[in-house]
Amino acid sequence: MTTVLITGANRGIGLALATFLVNRGDRVIATMRDPFRIPDFLKTAPRERMMVLGMDVTDDRSVQRAAAAVKEPIDALVNNAGIHGPRGGTALDTDLAVFAEVLAVNTIAPIRVARAFLPQLKQGKNPRILTVSSQMGALSGSAQGSMAYRTSKAAVNKAMQCLAADLKPEGVAAIVLHPGWVQTDMGGASADLTPEESAAGIAGLIDMIGMKETGRFYRWDGTIHPW
Repeated sequence: MTTVLITGANRGIGLALATFLVNRGDRVIATMRDPFRIPDFLKTAPRERMMVLGMDVTDDRSVQRAAAAVKEPIDALVNNAGIHGPRGGTALDTDLAVFAEVLAVNTIAPIRVARAFLPQLKQGKNPRILTVSSQMGALSGSAQGSMAYRTSKAAVNKAMQCLAADLKPEGVAAIVLHPGWVQTDMGGASADLTPEESAAGIAGLIDMIGMKETGRFYRWDGTIHPW
């Protein structure tokens, strides 16, 4: 049984991934900002396979409290929680306060969570950190719009490259992944993939990642994504 901690597990890709992993026999530690609004599946999952924690990934004290509540090894951490911010925003007109909020959730929070749960990861089997990024953060792209989101994902890609190098001596792998264009509140109904399809691919990455793969950028289907 693999133990996986997932941030933002109450909806979208996070909920689909938690559901997939529990159904195949893994243990999930599902975190969400509001633990009183738990999806029905998480409420009814077998207790030995599911732990639900309240955690605001942007709040140091909240993250530290959640980490203190986890008394078991963690094999994989999936930094899934994220926000999009203004969709039409450009470098010329994006509200800088909103830009800072997007960076706080998408770029800084994954580092905060990784630091807090590093002791449990070091006790896990083949410990690895998977951070949900986006193809929109690839520097090889040049599309306009959603400047805050694109920048936050480009920044978390570099942050996780640095984390992978820093944790290599500790035997903890870290990668970033593009989950695909997914039919969620963020991706919209016309997206290519269902949350379940994306989750199945991410579960495959959880199984695949080890120290040989650390520091890389993957697509949800296991192929390498260009930086």
